[in-house]
Amino acid sequence: MESPRQRNALRTIMDEHEQLSMVIHGMLHFVRLIDKGDKAPGLMVFRAMLYYIREYPEHVHHPKEDQYLFKLLRERTNELDDTLVELEFQHTLGESLVRELEHVLARYELEGSPVFPMFRDLVEKYATFYFSHMRLEEEVVLPAAKRLLTPENWAVVDAAFAGNLDPFSGANLKDDLEQLFLLIVNIIPAPTSLRPAI
Repeated sequence: MESPRQRNALRTIMDEHEQLSMVIHGMLHFVRLIDKGDKAPGLMVFRAMLYYIREYPEHVHHPKEDQYLFKLLRERTNELDDTLVELEFQHTLGESLVRELEHVLARYELEGSPVFPMFRDLVEKYATFYFSHMRLEEEVVLPAAKRLLTPENWAVVDAAFAGNLDPFSGANLKDDLEQLFLLIVNIIPAPTSLRPAI
């Protein structure tokens, strides 16, 4: 039976995945509007989406998964070793893809439509990659965590995911990131399904 702490930590992880899904769908919507020749919001909106992804999953969400959830799962079992190695590799790959997106966006801003296909394709690649990454966590790692982690383990995981602190300044990032998230979702309409086939 799940403890309240366990439910809180899992709910936080799932909520963060849902928010990230909405931002990634915003990125897809953005490039698909341009691809159809429709009017899209200014590129500053896309930059805001990339900033959100760089600051939230890359600097807050993924390090917590690696340092707390994955570490404690390794202490409880070796049945997930290959999956956890793959997920940690994907965390690194995700950072690399975000850097590529930033570079191709800059090229698109400077060079215009000849670069758009590269920009669009990289957004599609990133979305496919990230939805697959979250699915692996949700379908394999989180069910295993429910089964294997102790209440003491969950207390550690819950505490880690409870606060979004900047590790360098100790400042709380939650309010700033929530404001940025609201700006993004108010500009780009939310999809009817968060994880449709791409």
